[in-house]
Amino acid sequence: MPPLPPIITLEEHYLSPGISTQNYTTVESALLDLGERRIADMDAGSVTLQIISHVAVDALPPDLARTTNDELHAAIQKHPKRLGAFANLPMASPQDAAKELTRATEELHFVGALINNHLNGRFYDDTFFWPVFERAQELDVPIYIHPMLPSDNAKAQYQGNYSENTALWLSIAGWGWHVDTGLHILRLFASGVFDKFPRLKIVIGHMGELIPFQLERILPMTETWDKRERGLRQVWRENIWVTTSGMFTLAPLACLLAVTPAEHVMFSVDYPFSKNETGQKYLEEIRKSGLVSEEEFEGIAHRNAERLLKVKVSENIG
Repeated sequence: MPPLPPIITLEEHYLSPGISTQNYTTVESALLDLGERRIADMDAGSVTLQIISHVAVDALPPDLARTTNDELHAAIQKHPKRLGAFANLPMASPQDAAKELTRATEELHFVGALINNHLNGRFYDDTFFWPVFERAQELDVPIYIHPMLPSDNAKAQYQGNYSENTALWLSIAGWGWHVDTGLHILRLFASGVFDKFPRLKIVIGHMGELIPFQLERILPMTETWDKRERGLRQVWRENIWVTTSGMFTLAPLACLLAVTPAEHVMFSVDYPFSKNETGQKYLEEIRKSGLVSEEEFEGIAHRNAERLLKVKVSENIG
């Protein structure tokens, strides 16, 4: 088996000391490190380039979003061949968010932005948020929509005849994160955002947030929805990119590839919540599986991300 090609990962997180957030006790030290430990962990899993984004937090005011982006930029300058970044955006103020997206990509050379799946229960199909999508299309940079803790109004549906800890996990990685983010993509389609901004590039993780499994079921239903210039299948194939973040088995990948162009599938780990070594082993398993050609495999490992993010990795990273 030949050595692995260069590897780019896109859903990889950090924590700014200046932002108070939920308790990440088990991985906090890794989240806070943007230096030697992170690079060592990347080396352990053969990751060539890691695109960093902040862990999910409540809406940031514009000044704090700028500050965290400046801090992240300063940190990645110490390892510019190994680290890149998605911007933090103050989504509660879309005009400011659009300005910060411009600044972060043009001045700080970030590759796009990662935003929460909702703003206190408010989804981005609301035209209030569309200045951000308009600016992303103008800049030709992707927006990564990442799961967020459920809003206060949504928490009740996960509570039941079990502990609060069980309810929490049902509401996040055990189910709710993926359902809510998949729903968000469908809401964006239904609202006409992809008609308004036909070149908009959206990234989602976790093998497509359950949509690939349900896509053929959903498609006939969309015929009764508001008429759109392009159908959901076309929008899915043209405007949506999907990462493998946090999922390391072949069955969901096979489902994803059955409905998604291989050129829109990208590898990710979800560091430090998942280990880079786990991702490395998974890539080796993908290569052996026969699910993809060698050309498609290299696309998933790094070439698809290179095209989307306009970056270039070298096998000799020095």
